[in-house]
Amino acid sequence: MTKKTMKVGELFSRLFPERQIYHRSGGTVRYFIISPSQQAVLSVAIAAVVGWTLYATASLVFLPGSTLSAQGQQQIDKYERWVQELRARDALSRSQLVERTEAFQEATVSFEERHRTLEVMLDALRNGGELETAALRGDGTALLVNASIDEADRRQSRASESIQEARTDNAGVRRQIADIQREQQVFLDEVEDIAIERAEAARGVLRLTAVGTNRIAENREMGGPLVPFASLTSGEFNSPEEAMFAERVAQVAARMEEARYYENVVSTLPLADPVGVPSHLTSNYGLRVDPFNQRPGWHNGIDVGAYWNAPITATGPGKVSFAGTKSGYGRLVEIDHGNGFKSRYGHLRRINVSTGDTVAIGDTVGAMGSTGRSTGPHLHYEVWFNNKPYDPVEFLRAGKHVHQE
Repeated sequence: MTKKTMKVGELFSRLFPERQIYHRSGGTVRYFIISPSQQAVLSVAIAAVVGWTLYATASLVFLPGSTLSAQGQQQIDKYERWVQELRARDALSRSQLVERTEAFQEATVSFEERHRTLEVMLDALRNGGELETAALRGDGTALLVNASIDEADRRQSRASESIQEARTDNAGVRRQIADIQREQQVFLDEVEDIAIERAEAARGVLRLTAVGTNRIAENREMGGPLVPFASLTSGEFNSPEEAMFAERVAQVAARMEEARYYENVVSTLPLADPVGVPSHLTSNYGLRVDPFNQRPGWHNGIDVGAYWNAPITATGPGKVSFAGTKSGYGRLVEIDHGNGFKSRYGHLRRINVSTGDTVAIGDTVGAMGSTGRSTGPHLHYEVWFNNKPYDPVEFLRAGKHVHQE
């Protein structure tokens, strides 16, 4: 045996000496002997397992080109593509959301402005006199866009839905907006029809008085805009639809202003009976034989008989423009009804009002008498328009027509 072999044997003996393992249990002692060769085989096996573990770990971490790393990379790439697709869909949905939100904001401002305009119109119709509101087939509150705004809020919470759903929602929103716009146009049409009907009814009363609407229109004084719609005065519109709506509103507003004017004129006309008790006509308006000189003469009013001290009442609302004595009339009361109309009550025994007093229809202004150029107790009653006398009987007939309505 060579020295080298002996050294190897000595090193092997030092590394793997014979080992005895004692085990005591229940008072019995046992021992096991592990020979040097068994120890060497076990050490080699442990070293092999540790080495393979280190190699496999290093391959996974430091060798991306390996088969296992390639499979993992494929999975990673797949997930990255999926995430990118989701991000792209989300970005597009958010873009759609921003676009719809801006559109809703613009539509909301426009609809709110339109609704305020229509509310003013409806209030004007309601406050301008008697109005059958049931004739409006549409409900004014349906013009509010709260429902559309609520719908927009619900849709905004679905930003992660598909692009196709977003497009479908946009189409639905456009349909809703178009429906609201159509309803607004229908509302304007109905308001215009009512205004035309009311204006024509008022003009009909004026035609019964023999004054006619043309002479009344000459006295018409225009005021400020009836509808406070900002776009009508600014001349700036965000879309052709807004310009068309503004033009339509102006047309309807003109119709409403016309109806309001004629109704206001009719409301102040002297149409009531001037005597507060049953009475009878004793002399007509126009050409007649003068009771004093028995010659043909012109009678500017009518004579109405009843009895001494019968109450004489205002035939329409107005302000007393004269209360006193006047040649031919005796004691006289004159009432200015506005719009060029005046009424006169002559031959009174007593005057109950003073110049400047405001009177309502039916208020007592005096008592029947026979002062002035008179042959007996009666009322001399006149109606004037623009400093010209008209037949009072025509006004009384028009008043009966209005009261029948």
